[in-house]
Amino acid sequence: MRKIALLHAPLAAVVAIALVLAPAAVASGPEPEEPGKVTSAEAIAAADRDQKVIDERQEHPDLSPSASMNDGHWEVAYFAEDKELVLVLVDSHDGKVMESWTGYQVAWKMARGYSGQFGHKLNAPYVFLPLCAIFLIGLVDWRRWRRVANLDLLVLLAFGVSHVFFNLGEIGVSVPLQYGPLLYLLARALWIGFRGRGEGLRPVWPALWLLVAALFLMGFRVGLNMADSGAVDVGYAGVVGADRIVHGEAIYGNFPDDISEGDTYGPVNYYAYVPFELIWPWTGTWNDIPAAHGAAITFDIATFALLILLGFRIRPGPGGRRLAAILAFGWAAYPYTAFTLESNSNDSLVAMLLVGTLVILARPLARGALLALATFAKFVPAVLAPMLLTYETKRRSALLFVAGFALAGVAVMLWPAIDPGLKTFYDRTIGFQQDRDSPFSIWGQVNGIEWLRLALTAATAALSLLLAFRPRRKSLLQVAALGAALIIAVQLTLQHWFYLYLVWFYPLLLVALALLGDREDAKTPAPEPGPSPARSNQPAPVG
Repeated sequence: MRKIALLHAPLAAVVAIALVLAPAAVASGPEPEEPGKVTSAEAIAAADRDQKVIDERQEHPDLSPSASMNDGHWEVAYFAEDKELVLVLVDSHDGKVMESWTGYQVAWKMARGYSGQFGHKLNAPYVFLPLCAIFLIGLVDWRRWRRVANLDLLVLLAFGVSHVFFNLGEIGVSVPLQYGPLLYLLARALWIGFRGRGEGLRPVWPALWLLVAALFLMGFRVGLNMADSGAVDVGYAGVVGADRIVHGEAIYGNFPDDISEGDTYGPVNYYAYVPFELIWPWTGTWNDIPAAHGAAITFDIATFALLILLGFRIRPGPGGRRLAAILAFGWAAYPYTAFTLESNSNDSLVAMLLVGTLVILARPLARGALLALATFAKFVPAVLAPMLLTYETKRRSALLFVAGFALAGVAVMLWPAIDPGLKTFYDRTIGFQQDRDSPFSIWGQVNGIEWLRLALTAATAALSLLLAFRPRRKSLLQVAALGAALIIAVQLTLQHWFYLYLVWFYPLLLVALALLGDREDAKTPAPEPGPSPARSNQPAPVG
């Protein structure tokens, strides 16, 4: 292999020099303008006539244009005081204005409502609406319409209202609408978590029907992913990071220009993509990225399988089969778990690790290690640490949890700590997220309310610490519900929020609602909370 590399070194050097010099030559010379096509001056003249440019120029008379060719069309950008205020896309053949943008939509392409950016075919009404219907038909208790659990299902689907406006490019409407469902689900999760009882999911269908439907839906999702989906930036970033690991290079501060901010996640995120990058190596460009597809499908199926395993571990026999079927169907039928898969993002990795944490909840060493993996994937699960530390009241269990968390944390952070160092790691991840300015939250759209975000962040931290002591003894049901509440509370304070993040808390909330329904079906008093694996609301120990 060394000889082959040496033989190809001169050719690689020539190619590298050509790639470096070619853009410089283009940038330094005049715009390439083919005969018969619109020139840059003509593109600017056409853009000057756009109403958005006219309106903006009335407020900023010094507005100056700059034209560049991109993807076969002219992009005319208008600047005032070095700030880009308007962007006009002009057809390079007929000189007509194709699109024009102001405000958030200048810098954020995902705010423009482009078809197929996220979710691809899943956004089509003939796909999304039937999935919503299947979700309701399968999980609603049709014998009792006024159950609060039925309302929970409707609220989980209510994100679709915000989603419609996002797809239309109306983020001024879509962003405020996302907070209503989040606030309701936060209140519901806290209520369930502190009381440990209430109305849960009681579908009318036999367990076998639910399980068969779930398997069919999983097959449909995977098939749709393979036939029509694309890797969004987070999936692409995972593959690039895995490529850096495979080649023994630093992960952080070492990403290409087309995904320069993709090194914002924890190292576990990039480690998780390594097996898939080895099978489907990154080609160096942002194309279909088969490794991202493979990773997303694996995370999705693994979460599905772990939910089934959790159901069987909680309650043996027919009751366990029914609980497993409800959890499996709840994951497979929820449109936003499919949306995450169809976007080939990394968010189901968090869901997989958190469900895995519930499966081994009675094992403090493994519980700590899995939570560390989830934390060093996307950081938000760190908020669960105080509650999971004290899940069992014995001092030995707490020490084992800390040991598991520390060992796993040190293992995954060793490489970034050595190269490029903890400062670069912090600046590229947590530091970047803290300073992020995004229009996909009310904090990025409304001026003067940063104090409220900071207050909510402090309240979330206080709640996280409180849950280490109250309730003093917690059941699996309560851990799942309160875990969902904590993650939702963090999401309410995020500078950048998106529908892909729903899968961070959804499986935990699903487990809590399914366990509530399981208690109702069993017609038994709610068991006393505690870590005993013999109780119906606790997972049996491994082995």
